[in-house]
Amino acid sequence: MAEITSQAYDNLRNYIQTNWNYIELRNDSGTPIIRLNTTDLRVTSTLEGQTVKLQVIVKGSDTDITYPITISSSAIYDVATGGNAYSVESFTPFTIESDQDELTVIHNIEIPKIV
Repeated sequence: MAEITSQAYDNLRNYIQTNWNYIELRNDSGTPIIRLNTTDLRVTSTLEGQTVKLQVIVKGSDTDITYPITISSSAIYDVATGGNAYSVESFTPFTIESDQDELTVIHNIEIPKIV
């Protein structure tokens, strides 16, 4: 079996960062709460070594957040609606109960680099 080159891994990371640009927050039963594009000011996408990181910060004061709501996972997509999640990450549930509550979610997608 042939191994892909380090340039191929770099290309995969760049492709994922460029094209998997929607992060969805879900409740404890997996029901979508909100799906945001990386063009939304609350979302950032960075490459750190072999990891693509999507970070989203939501607040109770955001107009598209209705509280009380408990958020317990995030999912990554390449489409604004529908589609299949490419990556799902669970975390300790957090309940937004007021305008002052704020949640930061960092979703990590690791693409290994074999040397």
